[in-house]
Amino acid sequence: MLTVTPLAPTEPTLGDTLDGLARCAASADMAACIPPACYVDESHLALEVSRIFQRKWVSIGRSDRFAATGDYETMDIGGVPVILVRDGDRNLRAFANSCRHRSARLLDGTGNCRGIKCPFHGWTYKLDGRLAGASRMEECIGFNKADNGLIEFRTDEALGFSFICLNDDEPSLSDQLGDFADIHSPWPLSDLVSTRRRQVEIPCNWKAFLDIFNEYYHLGYIHPDTVDALYGAPHKGDVTSGQFATQFGPSNGTGGLLEGEQEHALPHIPGLDGEAKTGVRYTWAFPNLTFAASQDALWMYEAYPLDAQRCLAVQTVCFPKETIDLPNFEEEAKYYYRRMDAALAEDVSALENQQRGLNSPFARQGRFSPTLEANVASFAKWYAQQFLDGAQS
Repeated sequence: MLTVTPLAPTEPTLGDTLDGLARCAASADMAACIPPACYVDESHLALEVSRIFQRKWVSIGRSDRFAATGDYETMDIGGVPVILVRDGDRNLRAFANSCRHRSARLLDGTGNCRGIKCPFHGWTYKLDGRLAGASRMEECIGFNKADNGLIEFRTDEALGFSFICLNDDEPSLSDQLGDFADIHSPWPLSDLVSTRRRQVEIPCNWKAFLDIFNEYYHLGYIHPDTVDALYGAPHKGDVTSGQFATQFGPSNGTGGLLEGEQEHALPHIPGLDGEAKTGVRYTWAFPNLTFAASQDALWMYEAYPLDAQRCLAVQTVCFPKETIDLPNFEEEAKYYYRRMDAALAEDVSALENQQRGLNSPFARQGRFSPTLEANVASFAKWYAQQFLDGAQS
């Protein structure tokens, strides 16, 4: 009887990871998948935080959740607690969630405010971050309110999406997005209205979650009875000039509903014509925003790492105002939300299983199906470059 001795697992090193990432930099038909260590190692997550989340423009969702002056939300971006708030001039501002006095956390959660007040010693700030009041500081020599406003970060908005950048030296958002607006011009993305926003903790690495949303390969295996039959063979991935990947595919009906509930389809987005009326465009704006622009709706996710093996996924569903104004919208929209939740539940089951496999010491890089995983391969190439450039500098 032949006895086969398995290869012994090896302890990965940064050099090994860089060698693996170098294999991601080829075209989709030649490239390897991101090394498994990048999905499980806390030390690698620390590199991601410093080289991606604290350096690049990062998505923070749809702009319309900051609809009114004073609307705010607190978030952690790359380990940095921030406050996002709409100021009196309708600008979206981002500030460090830390008082300039003794660094107490200023706000939690979401809400609306006329100004920001520290709960510790009562220092107050205007919505543009300027220090408005600091009682009993008269004896402090050289103290100037103008020098003690909140630390501010860069924000920008594009096509109804909001972004933050913690790095003053990073080029503009428009530079990062390139021809993003041109490719998505058939859809009135700026005008779509968010009707649902849901946060879910997922037991997998943040990249794995975004991977699965962007590939067709898994549909017949993970979604055989829910959405697989709706999707035809996708076109080749588009060539873009920005830091994003996008791919169009035809659909049999709307991808926004389950296979058996197509009779609940809402009207097409006004103004769509040509190819845009026949399918879904899946886009991944690097690093952490992904969405599907369909004939009738937009559904999207932001993903934020919690640790190397858990992430926070934020789901948003959007429709045109004309659709929302229909008398039957609330009832029919429930079927769209059910489709999103059903597909997500199936994805999470697959991702939890994949994460267990990624933790094996015998996990190795695979290869991409060039068309079925076009966006995933494009992200892998971009992702690898964030580390290879650093290694060469």
